[in-house]
Amino acid sequence: MTFKDIEKCFNRALLLSFNKKKIFLVFPILILSAILVVFCRALAFNASGWIIMSLIFLPIFLITGLFLAAGVFLNRIYYHEMKNIKLHYTDVFKKSFDVIIGTSYLSVPPILTYLLLWVIFGIFVLLKEIPGIGQFIAVVLSFAPFLIIFASILLCILNLALLFFISPAIALKDKGKFTLAKDVFENLKKNILSSILFFIVGIFPILFVLGILILSAVITDIGYSFYPHSLSVILEWFFISLPFALFLTPVVIFFFNFSLETYNLFQKKV
Repeated sequence: MTFKDIEKCFNRALLLSFNKKKIFLVFPILILSAILVVFCRALAFNASGWIIMSLIFLPIFLITGLFLAAGVFLNRIYYHEMKNIKLHYTDVFKKSFDVIIGTSYLSVPPILTYLLLWVIFGIFVLLKEIPGIGQFIAVVLSFAPFLIIFASILLCILNLALLFFISPAIALKDKGKFTLAKDVFENLKKNILSSILFFIVGIFPILFVLGILILSAVITDIGYSFYPHSLSVILEWFFISLPFALFLTPVVIFFFNFSLETYNLFQKKV
């Protein structure tokens, strides 16, 4: 595995990220994800801090579960593109349907783990409301909510890593999910630094584009929004989410393309 091999894989993953058929496939999924985020933001309007916390993190896990299933389909398409094999998306989907449905269950453990963290966070919120001693308890135990939120953020990162490393393994191998997860974990332990670097390369375009889009949305909200303190701003969020989905589509496709390239490089190394 040389630098030329990595560069070749990167260039191929990038060039095949602008396939029109895949763009039309991923764009509606991103629109659905945007609607989910906007809906959760609407529910969080004037809600308590505990509810807002759930509505910030929960959409991330639900969207990750959606793309975990879609990623298997995208990886199988990209595998055919790498081999220059002609394919019909409907044929690939029919052959992948059972695997896609089975893969979606892998998103359940992270969601349940987060819900457990959210419930524990709620306990500390209740302790804070105890008359007389609530404020004292909240100050003394302030490290606990901090650690819970920290753990939630780490869980989101692990969820993204699950997308990157598990979806290509499931797409190319016909094994039990537990066996595949174990094989992938063993492979990651042998290539810790390479795995981290490849994951950063795969996720960086998404973070970069998303950062620019969020900055643009914040500035737009400051300079253009007519209703910054009313529910009608939700409609603005929805229409702004359309270009969000459009610009994110190629980098999301690149993320899955490069994940398969990474998996193949590790398999060749083994």
